[in-house]
Amino acid sequence: MFKSILILAAHPDDEVLGCGGTIAKLADQGSIINVAFLADGVFSRGGDLVEQQAELAVRRSASQKACDILGVNSVFFGNFPDNRMDTVALLDVAKELEKLIAEHQPDAVFTHHAGDVNVDHRRMHEAVAVACRPQPGHPVKTLLCFEVPSSTEWQVPGSFPAFEPNWFVDISETFDRKLAALNAYVDELRDWPHPRSSQAVEYLARWRGATVGVEAAEAFMLSRKLV
Repeated sequence: MFKSILILAAHPDDEVLGCGGTIAKLADQGSIINVAFLADGVFSRGGDLVEQQAELAVRRSASQKACDILGVNSVFFGNFPDNRMDTVALLDVAKELEKLIAEHQPDAVFTHHAGDVNVDHRRMHEAVAVACRPQPGHPVKTLLCFEVPSSTEWQVPGSFPAFEPNWFVDISETFDRKLAALNAYVDELRDWPHPRSSQAVEYLARWRGATVGVEAAEAFMLSRKLV
């Protein structure tokens, strides 16, 4: 489907929650897939610097393991402040993304939905829109937004655009790898009925699949497609 894909996510685990099954499927089909995380994902949680650094190392190791399971070619870690990306100038975030796009030359970008409750997700979406402006010669031809359990569905109605998927990927054959990758982030998982539990992730995939007549699916909003 795509030759080169760049997954632009705020935090390690967003890639698995949002499109892990799709990553595995497209990797199996021969797509080159690179993943970039722009925020550290841990420093907003408190604790002293030593504890935070140790937690950061654990989460980045988990991310590498998860991405290996899915068939990702490379992983990039940025250092924007966790849950404070709204304090960074949009231009600075967009420039970082432009560097990644110039390096990888993706024909498709997957990123966060504009209406997520997590401020880093929304900032990423805004920065991707800037970095993927459809200028002549720009490599990105397809722009897709994924949903992240415990963020996309938690936004209150009317505050931001609702997630209304119009692009579905059948992940019936790769769902087990999505769960295996998710289990690499064991410290980030919660108990049912939290939406970031293994059961909730499976129920969402089954429901998205049922809405389009397959065993399991991931849902996206198509922002742009140039053919």
